[in-house]
Amino acid sequence: MEVELNKWFRCDVDKREFKKLCIKSDYQGWKHMIIYFTALFLFGYLAYATWGTWWALLFFWLYGTVWGCSDALWHETGHRTAFKSKHLNDFFYYISGFMDNFEPVRWRHTHFHHHSYTIFNDPVDFEIAIKKPSDLFLFFSIFMPFGAIFFPHKSLYWETIKHAFGVTTEVMEKCIPEKERSKCRWSARSHVFIWVVTILASLYFQSWLPILYVLLPNLYGKTLMALFGLTQHTGLQEDIKDHRYSTRTVYLNPIFSFLYWQMEYHIEHHMFPTVPSYNLPKLHELIKHQLPPSSKGLLGAYKEIIPAVFKQAKDPNYKIELSVPN
Repeated sequence: MEVELNKWFRCDVDKREFKKLCIKSDYQGWKHMIIYFTALFLFGYLAYATWGTWWALLFFWLYGTVWGCSDALWHETGHRTAFKSKHLNDFFYYISGFMDNFEPVRWRHTHFHHHSYTIFNDPVDFEIAIKKPSDLFLFFSIFMPFGAIFFPHKSLYWETIKHAFGVTTEVMEKCIPEKERSKCRWSARSHVFIWVVTILASLYFQSWLPILYVLLPNLYGKTLMALFGLTQHTGLQEDIKDHRYSTRTVYLNPIFSFLYWQMEYHIEHHMFPTVPSYNLPKLHELIKHQLPPSSKGLLGAYKEIIPAVFKQAKDPNYKIELSVPN
């Protein structure tokens, strides 16, 4: 198989098998949602029940961690592959978009852009968090609870506020069609409205709880999701139309895989974005002989990511060399 740089490379897959893998399932979607939201509400209840004790710190951390993984829920429903039903996908897409602070109109367009120009510089891929040369402080702050406060100008809260007040940002100008920008602004205003109501509720009840439950989970609970997300492309080759060089697949344990909606099979997802996440492990088995070796767990991934980020801070042209089958 030769890589043709004038189009995206895709591994060879039997067409009949691939058709089966693209079948969506409302059952699979509901199963995942029920388990996910049960865990979220359970930890939320335990945080409330232990409020005023040190146990509340543990349960709010667990609540925030599960809330932070709404990023994966947003992603799967954004592709409309979580459910067979378009309406169910869109319903949970808007809920998870608010939870993850991913305003739905903006992020539907920028995520399509991300798949069209994965880790490209021209046109720029707005979903790549660590640009070259690497900003080491930014890289490590992403994993820190409340780390976003060190870079308020990069905050999605700040971007949403700007959109709500009618500012045309760079990402809006380059990724969102002009006819969709009004929808983006009104959607951003709905997010800001809920934030304001949450703050007013905290003031009225003289309690931190509304803010801790609604406004702050993405600041104190995003560490695990950040660990997942930065494995996708960090340290890999830019500006190449072959996901085997620019994207990473990682083997995760069942709990992490569930929270991440099987997006650890990220090469497979980028090559075949119409395959639902719950079928990606099967797709991986079909094409793994055509892929570079997968990282063994988060530890295995970061053993190559962290040295690469340090090297790219000094040499923006550095990239991790991969063993890719011909």
